Amino acid sequence: MTGTANRDEDSAAILDAIEQWAEKELRPVARKYDQADEYPAEIVEQMKELGLFGATIGEEYGGLGLSASTYAQIVVKVSSIWMAPCGIFNSHLIMAAAIERAGTEEQKREWLPRMATGEFRGSLGLTEPNAGSDLQAIRTVARRDGDDYVINGGKTWITNSLHGHGTLLLVKTDPKAEPRHKGMSLVIAPKGPGFAVNKLKKMGYRAIDTCEIDLQDYRVPAANLLGGVEGKGFVQTAGGLELGRINVAARGTGIAEGALQLALRYAQERSAFGKPIWNHQAIQLKLADMVTQVEGAKLLIEQAARKYDAGERCDLEAAMAKLAGSEAGVFCAQEAMRIFGGYSYSVEYEIERFYRDSMLMCIGEGSNEILRQIIAKQLVERHRI
Repeated sequence: MTGTANRDEDSAAILDAIEQWAEKELRPVARKYDQADEYPAEIVEQMKELGLFGATIGEEYGGLGLSASTYAQIVVKVSSIWMAPCGIFNSHLIMAAAIERAGTEEQKREWLPRMATGEFRGSLGLTEPNAGSDLQAIRTVARRDGDDYVINGGKTWITNSLHGHGTLLLVKTDPKAEPRHKGMSLVIAPKGPGFAVNKLKKMGYRAIDTCEIDLQDYRVPAANLLGGVEGKGFVQTAGGLELGRINVAARGTGIAEGALQLALRYAQERSAFGKPIWNHQAIQLKLADMVTQVEGAKLLIEQAARKYDAGERCDLEAAMAKLAGSEAGVFCAQEAMRIFGGYSYSVEYEIERFYRDSMLMCIGEGSNEILRQIIAKQLVERHRI
């Protein structure tokens, strides 16, 4: 009991520190960085000091070793103020989780301590122009050449890849394998010759580098093959997506909570027809639906996080959390826009940023259409008659 109590106290202290940092450092600069689409280098340095790049990395490798539950609460808080910075450490931590879960001991010792401090900031290189939800359709090929792999191909929509230091690449080590997933591998790929990056311009989720990666005769040591065995990449990727979906669920829920907070304040400040607009039934109905979606999504996130922390399979729970959290973000951002009325279209009001950022959560880490299929299939699988 003492150990559990200490962990709870440590988690509470970390959450309190993150909340104070987000209010003091993030809120005043979010609009500036977003409007300029400028990478927040100073914020990144502060996140390094807070230990966010090692949040879920084990203590034996220099990380904080936080539970998925505590991590999700951090993401909700940060996203309720400005969602984009979460992307800087989210894909980084998915890469770290894959190394910690599936890497060799040598790979863990080489990469995780540097990732925990933020000295090496990583990303996840899965998506290609012709392969998003259907990852088995990737065309990036890694050919063994002596002690190296020579990689040719390209990735797109890779967050944290311009200012980051490398990515965990999903490649085909055996393009002719059947079934296709048996020819797929993950490779730890630090930047080097043949690794070119081009930043994409986005409607929302600004200030964070999301890029195309072009790989032309890019060489990486064969020792960087995750786990040291070819053909395991698809399974290794699937495990990492559970943490990623819990993160996106938390980001969507944070957007929803932030939009609700803005709308709740505005509804008490703004008057129409002789009274604050929150007194009008139409506004009350919106606020009630918004808070209900926020709190419901939080419960689903907690359920998924607890199963993840227990080492249990949680693809169903993570998918439900991601679906609920991301849809709550879109719903609450839209309803808040309606509550703000004409002012919602002004960049002087932060709600327009929440609206622009929200839709990405329904697409990233598996589209919600795909997730609905996963949920239905897992539901039937668990309740076979």
